[in-house]
Amino acid sequence: MAFARNMYTIDSSSGFVYLFLIYLQGFSPKKMVNPWKTYVKLSAVLMGSHGLTKGSLAFLNYPAQLMFKSTKVLPVMVMGAFIPGLRRKYPPHEYVSAILLVLGLVLFSLADAQTSPSFSVIGVIMVIGALVMDSFLGNLQEAIFNMNPETTQMEMLFCSTVVGLPLLIPPMVLTGEVFEAWNSCSEHLYVYGVLVFEAMATFIGQVSVLSLIAIFGAATTAMVTTARKAVTLLLSYMIFTKPLTQQHGTGLILIAMGITLKLLPVDVKPVYKRVSSASGSSSNGGHEIEEEENPMV
Repeated sequence: MAFARNMYTIDSSSGFVYLFLIYLQGFSPKKMVNPWKTYVKLSAVLMGSHGLTKGSLAFLNYPAQLMFKSTKVLPVMVMGAFIPGLRRKYPPHEYVSAILLVLGLVLFSLADAQTSPSFSVIGVIMVIGALVMDSFLGNLQEAIFNMNPETTQMEMLFCSTVVGLPLLIPPMVLTGEVFEAWNSCSEHLYVYGVLVFEAMATFIGQVSVLSLIAIFGAATTAMVTTARKAVTLLLSYMIFTKPLTQQHGTGLILIAMGITLKLLPVDVKPVYKRVSSASGSSSNGGHEIEEEENPMV
């Protein structure tokens, strides 16, 4: 429980570092292209996702939470069909690819878990709520980028942080976490350096994720971040020479199948339109022609 509470302090301290780094990048509120109200809903969803994710660890052990969070890409794809400004529809092979990727990651991650997944009704409700928030979050970010292409990653991160920080402070004060964290950091000054370094690293990650959403969309970004978890786990086994079991191998095969299916080109039938004889007569002697129209992929 204490660990879950302290994570709110880490998030808030990271927010102040984000604002400083954004200032060094030369961004200011004068450069905003969207109104502040655009980011109120986004920040509420962001803070809700963080809060439910961290809070669920008080009721679920890590393997159980990992099983749920690894499925993030699926609700993101489903919710994309209902977000105004997106209305995305994915072909069946992309859903199959996402399912294979999720199953592979779950199998690989839990292959050497020290404990079995432990479930609690409250914890399950919280982590499902976090997944719902995540499904809204990525799609809302993509919708903002789509509706106003001039939106920058710095603006979105700045506004989300400024609006979200006040939502974190009241819970920390009411639970007494902020005072506990202050006393702990005062006794161990090196913690300040660790927090700053971690915030700088996550800042790069946040900007990278927002760039992926702006270019490729929320669903593809969710698949990339899910695959990143698998690569991180695989590298840890290679670096620390951990033994790989049959379950690890099965998970890797499913992950590879999911990624391959996502990357495979899909044949799209060309769409033809008939050009009227009136327009074609001037250049083709009155003969009708067929013109290929490149479909949107």
